[in-house]
Amino acid sequence: MPKITTKQWDPAEHFKSEEDMAAYLEAALEEGDPALVAAALGDIARAKGMTQVAQDTGLGRESLYKALSASGNPEFATVMKVVSALGLKLHAAPANADAV
Repeated sequence: MPKITTKQWDPAEHFKSEEDMAAYLEAALEEGDPALVAAALGDIARAKGMTQVAQDTGLGRESLYKALSASGNPEFATVMKVVSALGLKLHAAPANADAV
């Protein structure tokens, strides 16, 4: 029987456009899990280039890797700086908007 090899799937390798990145972040936001949102931002930042994101935010690259991981807990100011550096925007909508 042939040996099966697997490779860890990395979402950062599959973003084709900024629309893909925005949709990915939107899906994470809809889940309502802060750790998932931080990890999604980390995936997008890696796709864009963490060094460039660090320069654009004025934050350390290593601290961004840590903060934007599933176990990270970034400050909201960090989240806002990263979202801006990624060329994305956060927006709000009524929670019951889907019920209409």
